[in-house]
Amino acid sequence: MAETLLDAVGCGSMVVDLFRRTPRIISADEKILLDGEGAAASDQLAVGGVVLNHLGWARVLGLETGIFGKMGDDRYGEFLRAGMNSLGIRHHLTLDGSASSCATIFVDAAGNRAIYMLRGATAELKPAEIRRRHAEFIRNARMVTTEISQLPLATVIAILLFARTHSIPTVLDVDVPPGDACATLGTRSELERALKLATVLKPAKAAARELAGNGGGDALKMAETLRTRYGNRAVIITEGDRGCAIAAHDTALRVPAFEVRQVDATGAGDAFLGAMLAGLRWGLGWESIGRLANATGAVCVTRLGAFPSGFELRDEIAKLWGERLPSGSISPHAAPEPVRADIALDPAREVERFFELSLAQLASLKGALDLTAISRAVEMIHIAETRSGRVHVTGVGKSEHVARYASSLFCSVGTMATFLHATETLHGSLGQVHPRDVVIAISNSGRTAELCAAAEAIKDHGAQLIAVTGNDVSELAQLADLVLRAPIEKEGGVLGLAPRISVLAQVFVLAALSVALEAARGLTLEEYSRWHRAGSIGETARRLASRPSRRKLDSAR
Repeated sequence: MAETLLDAVGCGSMVVDLFRRTPRIISADEKILLDGEGAAASDQLAVGGVVLNHLGWARVLGLETGIFGKMGDDRYGEFLRAGMNSLGIRHHLTLDGSASSCATIFVDAAGNRAIYMLRGATAELKPAEIRRRHAEFIRNARMVTTEISQLPLATVIAILLFARTHSIPTVLDVDVPPGDACATLGTRSELERALKLATVLKPAKAAARELAGNGGGDALKMAETLRTRYGNRAVIITEGDRGCAIAAHDTALRVPAFEVRQVDATGAGDAFLGAMLAGLRWGLGWESIGRLANATGAVCVTRLGAFPSGFELRDEIAKLWGERLPSGSISPHAAPEPVRADIALDPAREVERFFELSLAQLASLKGALDLTAISRAVEMIHIAETRSGRVHVTGVGKSEHVARYASSLFCSVGTMATFLHATETLHGSLGQVHPRDVVIAISNSGRTAELCAAAEAIKDHGAQLIAVTGNDVSELAQLADLVLRAPIEKEGGVLGLAPRISVLAQVFVLAALSVALEAARGLTLEEYSRWHRAGSIGETARRLASRPSRRKLDSAR
């Protein structure tokens, strides 16, 4: 169990790498003699695995990291745990797997490699184990990272869903092309769902090329295509010795690689991702994150093996990066304070920045407000009411709390509304909804899997659907009869990932709808005061309703 909050925890491949030198990488039906006089002459064991590697590099850069999952109770497992302990990587592992994962890696004189993997226990981790065995460990993380490489896709989805439920941003490393992933790890629909759930997506170029289809050649265009398709906050594609391409909001850039002498390309992408986690944690800009990640990948390829050998590598990375890393010694139980570039974060200033950004975003929301759509929503609700229909409001995560507030607000101004639990809708609560009702579904991304499934069931049931979303081309928007747009560009905060301003936007749009419903109804103070029998609001309403001028005004109406 993690005793302190960790910067990043991950789940995925933890692999013992067996390296063998070869004059060249051969193709099918070829034979080749390996260097050395015996099989052991050119063998070298090393700690490896996509997730363990990038957590190791993030740890070297100063983050408190941890890993969770399953391995075998065997000598390879002991070897891997010793590697974790050497860097102070926390681990929350069950040892009930059939065997710990291993890989044979052939490396040629130019540093190119071919990898043959045995997934072992990693392939045996079940979705149900994520919540049952590892929930508390995950909840103690600021970021969660996982991979499409060795884990079953259903387990990847369980990790991403659990993190989203607890408002923890996620990074998904797509290490193998979709064709290979779907052949061994799960279905295409599961792959698509995982890609949509990730906050940040980092596909290798081969995977990105297959995912982007016709977009495939230019890495930056592919990154932009994938970000649009899957709705991620950012997509970063690595290009080896050409650097990386980054597509995020208001950002589309290429960051060139550093020139170094390559010894072994194994794990360069993992080192890149480890540094990317550090850059995200420190709140760096995307260009700076790209350079830091490229520098770390470059340092990785100058030595054999993918897992970092020790904290002394920090100095090499900083020298190549050209900026100062966080200061202070690193021990297995102490990490430097997070920084933005080379300046320590000032909490008061971050709050000021949040308020400034919130006001600017809400001003933009006012300009984007579609009054015609609001009027149409009022009309839909009015028609439903004339047919004895009601309004239901639903959402998942933070939007669930907004839905509860909105249903209560609507009732207080005369529109009968109830909260509808999205996930329970698929387990019987759909009976709460009549085909003549109107359901308002709230989701900033419009891609929340549970909500979209509930929305589809609601439409099949015959009820009308109004979507409140920041993404009017999303799955939820496509299902809806009417869309009330609540677009925001940034969430605010140090990482810019936790739902903040998007929640404010949803509340404002629904509050605006309540104003329109109140006006259309012609709500009187007498009615309002009858519904508010207690509290200062009810007292004020009764006092105002008793004034003669108010009674004359109401009679004139």
